[in-house]
Amino acid sequence: MSAGGSLKKMLASAVVVGVTEARARVFGHILNPTGQRSAHKVLRKKLIGDKVAEWYPYDIKNDDPLIKSREEEERLLKLEMLKRRGKGPPKKGQGRRAVKRNK
Repeated sequence: MSAGGSLKKMLASAVVVGVTEARARVFGHILNPTGQRSAHKVLRKKLIGDKVAEWYPYDIKNDDPLIKSREEEERLLKLEMLKRRGKGPPKKGQGRRAVKRNK
């Protein structure tokens, strides 16, 4: 009688597995019988990159080379003024870290 009981349990578990697989196929679910972590939950979300990009207005500075060159010129002028006052960036290899290392 116990052999019949175990056969019945095996059939019942096979039916449950079959139904679960069929349900997953029909509804488009991912079957994860082992319960391992997967990135499926994150990957099935809609991508929002385009929405985020639309939120920010278009920047004309990126296209106009005159604006870029003027900004670069202003930066160089400011750097020159700082250097004249002795506040500019140090030469390569003579910064704070190099001074600390030599002490």
